[in-house]
Amino acid sequence: MTAFAIVDLETTGNSASKGDRIIEIGIVLMDEKREIVREFSSLIYPEREIPPFITSLTGIEEDDLLDAPLFTEVADEINSILKGTYFVAHNIEFDLGFLNEEFKRCGYPPIHNPVIDTVELSRIMLPMAPSFKLGQLAEWLDMGHDQPHRALSDAKVTGELLGFLLKRLEGLPERTLEHMLKVESKLKSELRPLIQEVIQLKRYKNLKGLELEYDLFHGIPIRKVDRSLNKEGNHLPPFKDWIEKAFHKPEGLKKHLSNYEPRKGQMEMSETVQQALNNGNHAMIEAGAGTGKSISYLLAAVHHSLNSNNRVVITTHTTSLQKQLLEDEIPIIEKMSNRQIQAVLYKGRSHYISLVHFSYELDQSYQDNYDSALAKAMILVWLMETSTGDIDEIQLPSNGKQFWHKVSSEQSTKKVELDIGENSFFRWAQKKAEQADIIITNHALLCMDLISSEDRLPNYEYAIVDEAHHLESVASRYFGIRLNYKELQRQLTQFSELFKKRGYRKLNVSDAIFRELDRCQFIVDEAKEELNHFSRFIFQKVKKQSKKEKAKSDVGRIQYLISGRKEDSFRVTAHEMCHRFLAAIRKLMGGMEKIRDHLYTLEPLAENPSIAILRSRLDTKIDFCNHVRKQLMDYFSVSDEDEVKWIEIEGEGATNAVYLFGEPLNIADLLHERLFSKKLSVTLTSATMTTNGSFDYLRKTLGLDQSDAVTEVSFPSPYDYESQVKLMVPSDFPSIKSHPEEFIEAISEAIYSTALVTKGRMLVLFTSYEMLKKTYHLLREFIDPDEFMVFAQGVSSGSRDRLKKNFQAFEQSILLGTSSFWEGVDIPGDDLSCLMIVRLPFQPPGQPVQTRRNERLKEEGRNPFMERSLPHAIIRFKQGFGRLIRSSTDRGVVFICDQRLMEAKYGKYFLSSIPDVPITYSQTKELISQIDKWL
Repeated sequence: MTAFAIVDLETTGNSASKGDRIIEIGIVLMDEKREIVREFSSLIYPEREIPPFITSLTGIEEDDLLDAPLFTEVADEINSILKGTYFVAHNIEFDLGFLNEEFKRCGYPPIHNPVIDTVELSRIMLPMAPSFKLGQLAEWLDMGHDQPHRALSDAKVTGELLGFLLKRLEGLPERTLEHMLKVESKLKSELRPLIQEVIQLKRYKNLKGLELEYDLFHGIPIRKVDRSLNKEGNHLPPFKDWIEKAFHKPEGLKKHLSNYEPRKGQMEMSETVQQALNNGNHAMIEAGAGTGKSISYLLAAVHHSLNSNNRVVITTHTTSLQKQLLEDEIPIIEKMSNRQIQAVLYKGRSHYISLVHFSYELDQSYQDNYDSALAKAMILVWLMETSTGDIDEIQLPSNGKQFWHKVSSEQSTKKVELDIGENSFFRWAQKKAEQADIIITNHALLCMDLISSEDRLPNYEYAIVDEAHHLESVASRYFGIRLNYKELQRQLTQFSELFKKRGYRKLNVSDAIFRELDRCQFIVDEAKEELNHFSRFIFQKVKKQSKKEKAKSDVGRIQYLISGRKEDSFRVTAHEMCHRFLAAIRKLMGGMEKIRDHLYTLEPLAENPSIAILRSRLDTKIDFCNHVRKQLMDYFSVSDEDEVKWIEIEGEGATNAVYLFGEPLNIADLLHERLFSKKLSVTLTSATMTTNGSFDYLRKTLGLDQSDAVTEVSFPSPYDYESQVKLMVPSDFPSIKSHPEEFIEAISEAIYSTALVTKGRMLVLFTSYEMLKKTYHLLREFIDPDEFMVFAQGVSSGSRDRLKKNFQAFEQSILLGTSSFWEGVDIPGDDLSCLMIVRLPFQPPGQPVQTRRNERLKEEGRNPFMERSLPHAIIRFKQGFGRLIRSSTDRGVVFICDQRLMEAKYGKYFLSSIPDVPITYSQTKELISQIDKWL
């Protein structure tokens, strides 16, 4: 008999070892049929105060606990309930740790029951879930959860979740379960008896029908998917009739989009894109927020592709827009056209799983750590759900990405794929893309295709580049160099795993090869040590440079621009230090080539795929070494005058945290040569492309000024900014140059005073990470967490999306952001009432690429501020401004703490680049009073 005791606790904090105590316990006892047979719930007197945050989270006041029992008074009953059960909790270490600490105080022995962690089990059984927090899982699975953060309610939901997860476990194929047993011992949850019971039941019932529900590749069950593509031959009606139906007829977009209304400029934008595609010319289209640009260009792209049989490549900067196009908008156009559109989201090799490499790694599970074991278990279940094999569909554990590198298709060469006959997810994606009407990808893969000797994308002549203001920075990155200590050390650690003898023992290799494996292990350690010396040397040298020779990036790293002069002592010494590391790499390559060549002499691959896998991995590592050698040799050689090279170090980080960067000085010529002069039609679009009403800046930076036929059109946003937004600029802030500390104090006071009248709901955008940190710590000194929750990028834990969700989850909260928060963050409705911009977003002085480009412009007798710095800042400003109004019903204040907007000559260029809005320039106190009256 298997009974489950599902436990949930509410506590005064997160750490039992630091004195936090239980304030409520809830237990649900379930029998082997997963029916509730008993419930237990009690408040617990914690013998200490409850923090305001906990009261806000749980609703439990200190007065509620005055008559509650001490834990000692209920310990015996709790102990008897738990006896002989599986101990189940959502985050087992938290609940079990607190209970054992309380039992210890009472003189009871610690709990040693078998355990199930429903966080871990959810990650395994629901790998494609958007979140693994209990409340969000309950909402996603449509489970009732009336009182979140109350112990018994949480325990009941956890029990319901457990039943659901165990049912999912029972539905897995027997082979999947057998593979899962290989990793079970490394997991927190003790699942072996449950898995074995399911396997025995399947064998007893002889459920042969299950075999038909999946395909089997390399011994691994995967979801059965029809991968055939049947392209329909009928054409769409003439374009004029097509978009007339889409935008104005009842059977068009109105039928398939709730609350759809034709938007100003949307139909005209479709016509502009269609003309560019049909006439074979380039176009630049600015479409303000709310225009509906993606539907506009999709209608044109689909019509052109289906009627001319030419595929169209659409690239974006963000994955969220890619998903929107594929999952939301293309299906709408399909319904409207009554025919299937072959559209694919296409990515590079590293995104797709290689089943043969995954199968090999399953057999090596004896050497797994926890994250690798969890990643394998998640992938086994995910393979029964995915049709793409794209890892972006799931969230691997923190170090799971290291495991992913071993099993992605980037490990397989074309030759090895042919040798072992791997019909991989990547090959399926390639075949689908080759037959697609629309290929959706990202700017990164587009640029990799432009620079690579082999095709990264199927052949195409027509492209639409959305979020086009990012194209220059992405292209610069891919046409340049990116190396860092941490990544190189990670790669070298993976080399060590490749030389472990255990993987070669069954291959009948010679004694000489075993000796070579030992030698390669030694060389890897030598290379890691040389890399460490080299990185520490670079770090110390950069640290010692004078302040005037260094700058800071927007995320706080110290930057040092490398001189290209022959006599530069720093570059010369670094070059010599680098050669010691490269010598170790050369020795390592020689050893790997010797091992690889020996593997070619062994038995046929069909009889032993492990040989092909090891050969493939050796080839991949040899290629990687060659690539690193070439990049490092070029990096510290005398610089080409058209290159910019710089080093970044973490100012407060480890003494070997070193990043090497290089970019071409003029990306425009490269883009013109490899993109615009080779493709028939490229349409660039974004909400932010013009400065002062002109496309000149982006035309020059992207190389389109060298093209003959370029259509330029700007469609303003349909939102009524004049009634939805008020722009306010304080006139009494201290000078940041003369009084930087006073400026930060003024910012902090303005944030707090404004938050009092807006009830939080503020996004504050910084241009400097250092200023953000100082402001955050100052705010924490005088803001009570019970009044406002303050979240800060790079200070508060979590990704950008996590910080945004946390900000929206609390009723009164303030979010401080820099860098990536200036765009791509949508907080619609009442969640955001005030956008504060601390400084106009000019790049910090001394930025390496900006510095060199400015020098070049000066040499040519041009004005770098007007031609480069100002337009770049204006586009960034427009992006930041666009965070506030995300729908026609949004309303709020843009508060800009930079008097240059009103007083500098160039301020008018910023104002002329945003919609007309009422502007108030006055003292801070007066502005806050006006905000209070307006909101």
